[in-house]
Amino acid sequence: MYKQIAANKRKTVFLMAGFVVFIAAISCLFAWYFNDWTISLWTLVIATGYAVLQYFLSSSLATAMTGAKEITKKDCPRLYNAVENLSITTGLPMPKVYIVNDPAPNAFATGRDPKSAIVAATTGLLDIMDDKELTAVMAHEMSHVKNYDIRVSTIVFGLVCVVGLFADVASRLIFYGNRKREEERSPVGLIIMLVVAILTPVFAAIVQMAVSREREYLADASAVNITRYPEGMIAALKKLQSHSQPMRSQNSAAAQLYINNPLRKGFLSNLFSTHPPIEKRIERLEHGKNTF
Repeated sequence: MYKQIAANKRKTVFLMAGFVVFIAAISCLFAWYFNDWTISLWTLVIATGYAVLQYFLSSSLATAMTGAKEITKKDCPRLYNAVENLSITTGLPMPKVYIVNDPAPNAFATGRDPKSAIVAATTGLLDIMDDKELTAVMAHEMSHVKNYDIRVSTIVFGLVCVVGLFADVASRLIFYGNRKREEERSPVGLIIMLVVAILTPVFAAIVQMAVSREREYLADASAVNITRYPEGMIAALKKLQSHSQPMRSQNSAAAQLYINNPLRKGFLSNLFSTHPPIEKRIERLEHGKNTF
């Protein structure tokens, strides 16, 4: 587990550095095409500033986007007590607890580190889970906190938002930018710019998917190690599978924060899903049930 925590801390640094290099390279390409190197400079400054700002405001952004509301023990003793008991068991600081008013059963964790962590559950999750299953789900989320997955998720969440913004601005520059020297620009260059603008968010989605999928397997196993009750996690996943539905408030950049895919089902959402199929997650837990 300590190796995973160290690996996630290193991954955070690599993701931030890789993001800056990636954005710098793409912005230089556009600056070359438009023969205006201020594009590259301002893109890099704005992207870096946004990434840093997002890193410190990630929890606020995530709760605002999901409509989550902070609760106290008297608001929902069942959920609060489950998180509090897991906090004691894992030795982690007590995170802030939130509820999302949504019938879709789901939960998420976010924050920079365990001291700033937030865990949240939807009203739909509370409606269908018994106490053992609810504990298993929240143990899954606390595992993300313990393993520093939340920091990696926070960085990826911010980078995907920036890349999406950059792709939108780039496409507008291509079609509505300065046309004074349009006759001097190579048609090949235009094609390259269009391909880059289209493929940049696809690349971001692939990175997001790759980072997220293995974390879900690890958090499932970690939750079982915390609760010492694999049947609880297996039963919770089965209920998530049978009661799965898209959430009312959807954002593809935040999808990887959740225990279950919150987006509407479709070819593209399945192709770039940040979550492995629940049946495979159940299969892994069933296979390793006697080894936990």
